[in-house]
Amino acid sequence: MRFMGFVKMEEGIGAPPRALIEAMDTFIGESVAAGQFLDGGGLYGTEDAVNFVIRKGGMTRVDGPYAEVKEVIGGYSVLEFASREDAVENARRMAELHTKYWPEAELTITLRQISDQPPQPAD
Repeated sequence: MRFMGFVKMEEGIGAPPRALIEAMDTFIGESVAAGQFLDGGGLYGTEDAVNFVIRKGGMTRVDGPYAEVKEVIGGYSVLEFASREDAVENARRMAELHTKYWPEAELTITLRQISDQPPQPAD
C-alpha cells in the first residue's frame, strides 16, 4: 500500500534546527533501507508557486506569493507499507521527531493513502 505524507506549516517559519535535520536524515535512511520511503523532500515557499484555479468552466492563473496564506505544504513523502497501521505508526514516529527537536514549531503531519485505481467517472 502506498501513502503520501505532507507536512503543513506556517509560511516563513524558517529552517528547522540542525538536530531535527540530523534525526530526520537517520529516520529517512532507515526507512529507505526498509523499502518504506520511496521519495520525498522539502518544498520552497509560495513566492514562486503557481495555482490554476478552475471555477464554473473558467480557468485563472494565480502566481505567488499569497498574502492570505497561513499554512503551506512544507514537505512531502511517498511511502510504502504492508498495512495502514504500519504507515500510521511511521507517521507518528516522524511527528515525534518534530515534537522533540522543533517544539516551538506548529505543524500538521498528514498521511493519505494513494489510490491504485483510477477514479470512476460520474454518470
